[in-house]
Amino acid sequence: MAEMQPRRKALVFAALFPTLIALSGAEDTLFPGDPLKDDSSLISSDGSFKLGFFTPGKSKFRFLGIWYNQIPVQTVVWVANRDSPLPDRTGVLSISINGSLSLSDSKGVVYWSTPSTRLAGPVAKLLDDANFFVAGAGGGGNAWQSFDHPTDTLLPGMKLWVDRRTGFTRNFTSWKSDDDPGTGDSTLFLNPNGVPQMILVQGSKRVWSSGLWVGKEFSGIPEKRSYEDFNFSVISNDDEAYYQFTTRDKTVLSRLVVQSKGMLQRLIWIKEKGTWNVYYFAPKEPCDAFGHCGIFGICDPNESPTCSCLQGFEPRLQDNWNLRDWNDGCRRRTPVDCKNNTDGFVLVANAKLPDTSVEVVIYNMGTDECREECLRNCSCAAYTTDVSIEGGGSRCILWNGVLTDLRVFDNGGQDLFVRLARADLCTTGGGGGVAAAAVVVVILLLGLVAGLVRRRRKTINTVVLGKLPVVKSQTWNEEMVRSREMDLPLFDLAVIAAGTNHFSTDNLLGEGGFGPVYKGRLEGNQEVAVKRLAKSSSQGVEQFMNEVRLIAKLQHRNLVRLLGCCVDGEERMLVYEYMPNGSLDSFIFNKNKRALLDWATRWRIILGVARGLLYLHQDSRLRIIHRISRLATSSSMAWVHVPEYAMDGTFSVKSDVFSFGVLILEIISGRKNKGIVYSDPNLNLLGYAWSLWEEGKGLELVDSSLGYPISMAEVLRCIEIALLCVQDRPEDRPEMAAVVLMLGGDRAPSPHPKQPEFVSARERSEDSSSSKGPTCTVNDVTLSAVHGR
Repeated sequence: MAEMQPRRKALVFAALFPTLIALSGAEDTLFPGDPLKDDSSLISSDGSFKLGFFTPGKSKFRFLGIWYNQIPVQTVVWVANRDSPLPDRTGVLSISINGSLSLSDSKGVVYWSTPSTRLAGPVAKLLDDANFFVAGAGGGGNAWQSFDHPTDTLLPGMKLWVDRRTGFTRNFTSWKSDDDPGTGDSTLFLNPNGVPQMILVQGSKRVWSSGLWVGKEFSGIPEKRSYEDFNFSVISNDDEAYYQFTTRDKTVLSRLVVQSKGMLQRLIWIKEKGTWNVYYFAPKEPCDAFGHCGIFGICDPNESPTCSCLQGFEPRLQDNWNLRDWNDGCRRRTPVDCKNNTDGFVLVANAKLPDTSVEVVIYNMGTDECREECLRNCSCAAYTTDVSIEGGGSRCILWNGVLTDLRVFDNGGQDLFVRLARADLCTTGGGGGVAAAAVVVVILLLGLVAGLVRRRRKTINTVVLGKLPVVKSQTWNEEMVRSREMDLPLFDLAVIAAGTNHFSTDNLLGEGGFGPVYKGRLEGNQEVAVKRLAKSSSQGVEQFMNEVRLIAKLQHRNLVRLLGCCVDGEERMLVYEYMPNGSLDSFIFNKNKRALLDWATRWRIILGVARGLLYLHQDSRLRIIHRISRLATSSSMAWVHVPEYAMDGTFSVKSDVFSFGVLILEIISGRKNKGIVYSDPNLNLLGYAWSLWEEGKGLELVDSSLGYPISMAEVLRCIEIALLCVQDRPEDRPEMAAVVLMLGGDRAPSPHPKQPEFVSARERSEDSSSSKGPTCTVNDVTLSAVHGR
């Protein structure tokens, strides 16, 4: 479509509208008697937005809309005649002397219009925030604005709004398709009653909700607290309720878009790449689906199955529950006691608070009073208190009747107290609960401190512990103060030395590329794993501490927790929580131990690692490239998993996806992958898996020690996803968000995996392989690696 030219300067009727003469040259304003034709446009005063006619995608129709003016990709944010398309290019937009906007064709047929106004000298103007409004020329009141009639896009400063006096709502509805901006099947609106929450529906079905607003975030989007580039606010009173956002940097272009098929996306424009990047989307996993586990059910994405009943509850239909049909939800085992007041409460921590359609809110009430208020009402099922509300004070929220749309998070969320009969206070949840996994998934974030180097420091004193000299530095004292301020423990070397028996070989757990790991026992009898980094570096204490602080900010149940560090003289150490079951490879590749890992456990491990990587790539405050692999040297067995690293020395989040695919195949088969440089299926797990998959024999890949029961469908789905992840070209691999959805069964693997090119194309000659092992160049990049503990 040819670029439209800005609208020519308007000629106004000076006799009728003398106040408009000074404005007649404005390219952002529409005047009576000067219509906007198909080949013209309005441009906001700062050049940010353009209003004009456009044809979307493969459509043959014309629409009047507003889009970004200063980016190369035409991105429409508002459409006037979305359900009444113009058949040709004869469309004209005009404003009458009574202030009514009208869109018509050459025959005078009106396709879209706005009500008349009583304003003197009405004009229509496109503002810098993309709002198109009708007002009086002399600065009179605003009679109509496009912000009150949005389409699918929420922009900074716009409001997702409810007028509680009149019932008027400002909702956002998806396009029908990329080629048709007509009213689609998905709508985002703000709950008109009670505590504000965003609700997304597809047709008449509610598919997602944000959870209620708890001061700085929605309870169902705890990661919002880490969105440092945005300001979010919710206002709620007797007259109105609305949600809006702004960007702290006005040059950052961001929009919240309702997509078809029940999807919500926050997008940010990446200028360097010339593309819109998905910053956030929902629903992103099965637990995000509204009411996924039914009434009184709770969803935990790290469990398999994901649904279980709350403590003191059991499935309403056990047979259906066993088949993972959770629609009927759960019921109480024992009725609550309303007469003798013997009921109690069980805490559900890190929760998305339940649906708020039947809640009662009492302001300025503390926790104890809130609890007693719930006990006094026989229909009260749960309560929570919130002290993070605007204007200070506290808030008691009571749920009457059933609890719906309840889930838990790894980090964030709220405390919910669920009412139980006395007999059920010491029981566990009903049907759907699972035993703890035999193996804890270990993802070490040691790569953030890769390449740490030595720098001499001026010492101020020396302490001797047995035979081990411990050098203390001025930097130590400085960092102790800074670390206390950041709630980052900085351990004394003397304490660590004593706790590891002076780094005795009896305490050695293993040794990786960055140094040995020792088991230790600190004060309070706490067991830890101490990573003592190699003393060969050029970085100093400040760089080391900066990187450690980055690691400390990453909190996820599938990531080993960093407890603190030690910096003293030439010593650099990381102190982690101790994982008594050891690393995954000590089980999966051990003939005697791998039989302990049944399929349910291996499935949870796969899903847990996927969620950990998704957190690092997208949900954490920092975008981390983890890299699940070990780097090879010229004298070692080929372990280079990622083609682009082996060939070009480059990394990206898609490198993690590749390595994750390899990991899936290793978990399923119990076999190590020997690298990508061998074409012999006996050495190349990827080639072997691909051959079996192509022959329809994928189940032959399954570890022979794996006992029953086995979900054949889950195994085959995992193999297919793994083969998608190990595609040779990074752009052919899915993102971790899509991988998590596919693992959850919410999205079918697509497209069909292609044969990885390196399976057949990267053979090595016998002479080359015998005289010269595969090599790997380690570039000066920050990366993360996994090593046995």
